[in-house]
Amino acid sequence: MNTKVAIQGVRGSNHHQVANEYFFDNVELDECLTFDALIDSITAKKSTDAVMAIENSIAGSIIPNYARIDHHGLHIVGEHYLSISHNLMALPGQKIEDIEEVCSHPMALLQCKEFFKQHPHIKLVEDIDTAEVARRISQGKLKGIGAIASKKAAGLFDMEILATDIQTIKNNATRFVILHTENSLLPKEEVNKASLKFMTDHKRGSLATVLNVMSDCKLNLTKIQSLPVIETPWKYSFFVDVTFDTYDDFAKAKSILEIMLEDFKVLGEYKNGRS
Repeated sequence: MNTKVAIQGVRGSNHHQVANEYFFDNVELDECLTFDALIDSITAKKSTDAVMAIENSIAGSIIPNYARIDHHGLHIVGEHYLSISHNLMALPGQKIEDIEEVCSHPMALLQCKEFFKQHPHIKLVEDIDTAEVARRISQGKLKGIGAIASKKAAGLFDMEILATDIQTIKNNATRFVILHTENSLLPKEEVNKASLKFMTDHKRGSLATVLNVMSDCKLNLTKIQSLPVIETPWKYSFFVDVTFDTYDDFAKAKSILEIMLEDFKVLGEYKNGRS
């Protein structure tokens, strides 16, 4: 089967751009309007790989996606960082004063709230996907309605950009992970990052002990995220990202953590997208 990538959203979305940059420009896509549909696509083998947003430099982690990856036994085989550019667009021939309503993903609306304070006449409406709104406006010839989406979406759907880079914080990036149903086949000398999941017991200092092991084995902790264990009240799983200079350091830490931790799991071993 040729490479077919599941993305959250439609052509013109940030997920589409990441698929182009990580794989190749003419990659075949399976457009999924929700993350659950994306998971279904790869687990049902409708697609060979998936691109999934996992955290944003402003809004933080997309916590449920950690649980989705874990629950469905998927593997993180890579990552990609994308600088986010939000642009206000509408059907051609309109001005900002003509726009009565802007629909977009809640995250995009949050990241552009300062811009819209300057335009209080515009009603903000949450929607499922940035590029999907642009496509819907274009297909329905909907005047008076704007979208927040990428320049790529504007070109695809013949929309006119009314304002560029309207995000409040210009240095805005999203981290995406590349998912596969099998482990990475990268040579160990190319692997310098890993994503882990584990639980600790309720003894005092349990998490600190884990972090000390990582430090002693020369692992650099770049992310730690806790998530409640649904079946066990007041118990938490930890999702951790670590980087390392040599795979041997990681292998040593892994062998120790496997013994001392409950439910220790490697979600992925891959190449650092920022190195």
